[in-house]
Amino acid sequence: MISKTKIQERLRGKKNLYLVETIILAKKNNHLELANKLAVPTRRQAKINLNELNNLNEKHIIYPGKVLANGDINKKMIVVALGFSSQAKEKLNKAGCETKTIKEELLKNPDLKGVKIL
Repeated sequence: MISKTKIQERLRGKKNLYLVETIILAKKNNHLELANKLAVPTRRQAKINLNELNNLNEKHIIYPGKVLANGDINKKMIVVALGFSSQAKEKLNKAGCETKTIKEELLKNPDLKGVKIL
């Protein structure tokens, strides 16, 4: 487990204000695992394709990275991520999925009840 102090140290080098606000919000709500995954260097941020999302059994997920458009999705789910490629967002909306940013989800559901963090 990472400490709040270590996460704060990692924030010093971040230039993306939206990302910094999201990490601070996650840390404030005691979601240290999520804040830790978001605080990695940008080049190491996670990426996931739609075909990998399609294989998941969860209906409401948070992915601390970017969702890319490779593959297809054929089930409805709520996908919360740091970012979406434009094609991925389009495919998710066509499949009836709901897309949100992590910051929006933390503001709406601070306890992240019913949400699986990948």
